[in-house]
Amino acid sequence: MKVVILAGGRGTRINEESHLKPKPMIEIGGSPILWHIMKIYSYYGINEFIICLGYKGHAIKEYFANYYIHMSKAITYDFTAGNALEIHHNNFEPWKVTLVETGEDTMTGGRIKQIEPYVGNSPFMLTYGDGLADINIEELINCHKKGGKLATITAVQPDGRFGRLEFEDEKVVGFTEKVRGDGAWINGGFMVCEPQVFNYIKDKDTTILEQEPLQTLAQDEELNVYKHDSFWQPMDTLREKIILEELWESQNAPWKVWKN
Repeated sequence: MKVVILAGGRGTRINEESHLKPKPMIEIGGSPILWHIMKIYSYYGINEFIICLGYKGHAIKEYFANYYIHMSKAITYDFTAGNALEIHHNNFEPWKVTLVETGEDTMTGGRIKQIEPYVGNSPFMLTYGDGLADINIEELINCHKKGGKLATITAVQPDGRFGRLEFEDEKVVGFTEKVRGDGAWINGGFMVCEPQVFNYIKDKDTTILEQEPLQTLAQDEELNVYKHDSFWQPMDTLREKIILEELWESQNAPWKVWKN
């Protein structure tokens, strides 16, 4: 099964870094968040990726063009032999990565429509290039197969940003630290799709996945849900990047299911 990753947005809410690089290339613990997402799937044996490029897509191309060298512990350049290159003690993953330019201003649905030829006529996974979770991919796939629908989305409940204040009249009677949202579930990415989903995307540029395609799938009773009630964290803002950095530095990052 292939994984499609949406990595073409501008990331305007984290402009402190996204003015220099695409949001999926913003680093957590010295590696792009895109790498962290791919490592989650790779842990479950899924190693083929299709990445939808857009804003500053060249930065992602250059990252993977040099990945083989960057992940090697030792390299020998033999200039006496025509600049021959020898890699020692490599530490790279068994990944196959297809990078597709889908346009700087293309909407999410349009990006997905454009990579249809690279997916083929098989089920595929789909996620955003800016969110991490300790999700069990195997359970997600099994949920999709059991549901028998054209698509399965992962529902999550974001943590609240502020603590809850409880009071009676003018007297404070309690204070609760950050609670989980307001009980609402949202689309957290980590989706599974049958190839027929492409038929629900009418335009290669302007269609927003989260609007007509997913709404129509729901109306047709072809949209399944996998509830993930554990860790999930997007990286929309600098504050959220800092949260992920602190978790990584504490060596207690919930999404890190792989070994060093």
